[in-house]
Amino acid sequence: MKVLVTGAAGFIGSDVAQTIADEGDDVVAVDLMLPEAHGTSEAPAGTHRLDVRDAVSWSHLLRGVDVVVHQAALVGLGARVADLPSYASHNDVGTAAVLAAMHEAGVGRLVLASSMVVYGEGRYVCAAHGQQRPGPRRTADLEAGRFENACPVCNAPLTWSLVDEDAPVDPRSAYAASKVAQEHYAAAWARQAGGSVVALRYHNVYGPGMPRDTPYSGVAAMFRSSVERGEAPQVFEDGYQMCDFVHVDDVARSNVLATRAVAESAAGFATYNICSGTPISILDVARAVVGDGTPPEVTGRYRVGDVRHIVASPERAQRELGFHAAVGPAEGLAAFRSEPLRV
Repeated sequence: MKVLVTGAAGFIGSDVAQTIADEGDDVVAVDLMLPEAHGTSEAPAGTHRLDVRDAVSWSHLLRGVDVVVHQAALVGLGARVADLPSYASHNDVGTAAVLAAMHEAGVGRLVLASSMVVYGEGRYVCAAHGQQRPGPRRTADLEAGRFENACPVCNAPLTWSLVDEDAPVDPRSAYAASKVAQEHYAAAWARQAGGSVVALRYHNVYGPGMPRDTPYSGVAAMFRSSVERGEAPQVFEDGYQMCDFVHVDDVARSNVLATRAVAESAAGFATYNICSGTPISILDVARAVVGDGTPPEVTGRYRVGDVRHIVASPERAQRELGFHAAVGPAEGLAAFRSEPLRV
């Protein structure tokens, strides 16, 4: 197959592009080379430096392409309100431009890099009142150190459970809103253009080549950067937020499986959790990254856009894509202590 990969020089995108190429496919690599993501504006050899929002300038690259793997996006929580236009431009407009260019070129297969942030909070259960959907946590509760979500009926603490792909979307940050928009554009395109889309909802991705400590870095890289400075990693809230950390190599492999699936599927839109299937607390992530170094510091600080628990069900991806994570968080995070980060 011939596969065009957007964001192909990024942390995840570069691994995806290389893994697809290693499978014997012909890869067309494109990337905007945003300095905040790469530390440089110079594209690697073989990568086309371009802005996907300007489809007229690059649509010729779609000739003969079988599948587009759309990784390009501005990532991170959305550190400031002022970031909103950037997320809408790079993620929403960028995706719309890619889809329009694909339709014009007659390319009908898309693998979309989505995210678990589309869910907002995960799935919760009250012992007395069953499944519940808590609203955004109140600032007053966070200030008081009350971090757990409470049952809206009886105010008792809720217990997290696995969230599957049928859970409703409920974005709680600028980045999350933009990822939901990407999915909606792709689903609309699939219906209007008769295309096929596989959207991969990545959970917390880590591994070699992560960007260093910036507002757009993953938390594992932030912990690593603290260790390298000789400082204790700063853990927000009480550290008992439960989540799923998936290794970048597993994410890359999921994209290979998705390109095969979307190439063979009928028109439509499908979503899959891409996760390790092994829940872990943020405090345990910090401890794994630290190893024998300075223990992490639990600060009690919080970010308004953060959710409490989000732990995925891996079942659909296992059943329909044949995806199963090969690297668990215990071994993967231990290895991550010494793996290179992106400058």
